[in-house]
Amino acid sequence: MTRLESGEAGLERFAKIIGDATRIRMLQLLMEGRALTAKELAYGARVEPATATQHLRRLQEGGLVTVRAQGRHKYFKLASPQVAELMELLMVLAPAQDGRPVGPRIEEALRRGRMCYDHLAGELGIGITEALVQQGILRKEADSFAVTRRGVAWFAAFGIDVDSARALRRKFATSCLDWSERRDHLGGALGAALAERLVDLGWIARRRNSRAVAVTEVGRRKLAEHFADAGGV
Repeated sequence: MTRLESGEAGLERFAKIIGDATRIRMLQLLMEGRALTAKELAYGARVEPATATQHLRRLQEGGLVTVRAQGRHKYFKLASPQVAELMELLMVLAPAQDGRPVGPRIEEALRRGRMCYDHLAGELGIGITEALVQQGILRKEADSFAVTRRGVAWFAAFGIDVDSARALRRKFATSCLDWSERRDHLGGALGAALAERLVDLGWIARRRNSRAVAVTEVGRRKLAEHFADAGGV
């Protein structure tokens, strides 16, 4: 078998692993960013626990999820941010059903603001990203964002070390196409650092058992001050 043929065979195996409705639902559940048990994933994917175990084994074999044992439970999570990026891309490319667009069918809270694995998406994530570009803090490039000289100082004052985010072994500031809004939001290590900072400040809060995020009362004021054009505020 040639190297090309070997690569094609590997891609085919990978496509079979990810191309299953139950496994897709499990990966979508894990895009919340939290680690979940097999029982939680079985419930969310609407299958029996024994069936869920088989699907999770296939996802592990494909390098899509990792598992960690803690006490009597095993917790599953996405293997890397790249898996979340792949899922977001698949949702962007997925054709609409019955001729209806994908966006309006999703839960309103998710459309307003949600976690895309570890960074902000939805109207809130897009609004913040666009405000940072308009304020000259970020500069839009082909498939990513660049931090301007002014932006380095702004992020430092906001409590985010740009150099530390850049040094992480992942993409720094990706331009992530939002599957519900079809516009770009800030992803990568910088997007994750910004989302974490907003949570630490108490401006946004994660909803229980959901990827959706809620803007707090103090967050409404502060987000309006810092990101005047942020959506969902």
